[in-house]
Amino acid sequence: MSVDGFPDTTLEVLDPAAARAIEPALAATPDPNVWVYRFDDAANGWRLSIATHAEPGSGKLSLGGFRIAPEARASLPDYDNDREAIDLAIGMEEKVRWSRLVEAGGPLAQQAGGRVVGGKCVLRPTAGSRVGEANDRALLDWAIACFHAFEERSGVHLTTGQDLGHGLMSDGETQSLAYLNQRFRGSVLADTSVPTAEGNYHLLRGMLRGCGVDPARAQLSLVGAGNIGRHLLELLRADGTGAQVLEANAPTRALVEAGGVRAWPAERKAFFLTLPADAVVVNAAGGSLDAAAVASIAANERVRVVCGSENLAMPDPGGVATLLAARKLYAPTELGGMMGYLTAVEEYLARRAGVPFDVRTVLEAARRLDAVGYEGAAHVVNGGYRQTFEDAVREIYGAARTGA
Repeated sequence: MSVDGFPDTTLEVLDPAAARAIEPALAATPDPNVWVYRFDDAANGWRLSIATHAEPGSGKLSLGGFRIAPEARASLPDYDNDREAIDLAIGMEEKVRWSRLVEAGGPLAQQAGGRVVGGKCVLRPTAGSRVGEANDRALLDWAIACFHAFEERSGVHLTTGQDLGHGLMSDGETQSLAYLNQRFRGSVLADTSVPTAEGNYHLLRGMLRGCGVDPARAQLSLVGAGNIGRHLLELLRADGTGAQVLEANAPTRALVEAGGVRAWPAERKAFFLTLPADAVVVNAAGGSLDAAAVASIAANERVRVVCGSENLAMPDPGGVATLLAARKLYAPTELGGMMGYLTAVEEYLARRAGVPFDVRTVLEAARRLDAVGYEGAAHVVNGGYRQTFEDAVREIYGAARTGA
C-alpha cells in the first residue's frame, strides 16, 4: 500500500501471532490479539509502529497517545519499536478495562462502551527530525500521511493524544499537537496531564485512607515531576501533604525546589527510596519500579502505598508479590493513569458529535477513583494482605456489576 506523498514508504501488517512472537508476554494478557501496522520510510530511516487491539474492519476506536520515542529509550541496545508499541498498547487496553470495571469516564466515553480499545503509535525518528529540530515538519507530515493510510487499510478509527516527544516545533511558534490536530481528525489537543494527575491524586488519597493514613499528614515520594507530577504536587500542597521529588531534569528540579519541595537527581534514586514516606508515586518515563527499586521500597518500613500513572513502570510483574509480602499496596499504573485516555476519547467523541468538549466532565469523573482506592485498600488491609490491591478492586467491582 502506498502512502500519499511518500513513495519510499512501505507498510507491513503483522497479525496477532507475529505480534506475540515479538512480545511473548502478550499471550498471557486478557486480550492477546494485537495487530501491528509497521510503516518504514527508506529515504529517511523513520519507522512508525501502530499497535492496536482493534480487529481489521471493526470500526472500533483505537485509543492511545502518539509517542515520539525519546532518544534515551530508542538508543537502548535491545530497543524494538514494534515491541514498544505492543507493550504500550497492552497498557492502554488495561486502562480501558479498568475504566469499564469501575465505571469511570465522561458521558460520551460511557456511551461508547465496547467500541473503545487500547492501542499506541510509536515513532522512531532520526537525528535532526525530532520536534524542535530542523526536519520536524517533514517527520510530522509523514506521520500524518501514515495515520490516514492506517485508517484506510485497517478500517479502524485512530485517536491519538499527548505523549512523550511533543512540544514547540522548530519554527518557534507551533506546538506539535496543534500541527497534528489541524491535519488529522483523530489527533486531540486536550492537556491530558491534568486529568491524569487528578486521577493519580484521588486514587492515592483513597488508598492512603484505606490504609489508615490521613492524607493531610502524609509524606510522599514522587518519582518524576513533569507535567503530571507538578500538577499532582499542587494538589497535594493544597491539602498540606508533604512531598519529596526524584527528577532527572535539572531545570525541572530547580522549578520544584523554587516551590519549596526538596528534589534529588535521578542518580540518587537508591537513597531517595530509603527516605521516610507513606507512599511512592511514579510518573517518570518508564521503568521506575525495577527490581532494585522494588526491593528498596519493600524494605522501607513506612511505605504503605505504591501507585502512579507511569507507562511500563514495572519491568518484572513479580514485583507486585514482593511488595505485597512486605505489606505494601500496589495499584497498577494503568488504573492510576486512565484519566488521560478518557480525556482523549471524550474530546474525540465530542468533535465527532459536533458538541463542545468540556474537560470539567473528566475532572469530575476522576473523583470516582477516591472510592476505588479506599475500598480496595481497606479490603486488602482488613483481609490481612492475602490478596493484591488489583485483585481486591476486581473482586469488589466485579461483584457489584454482577450483583453477586
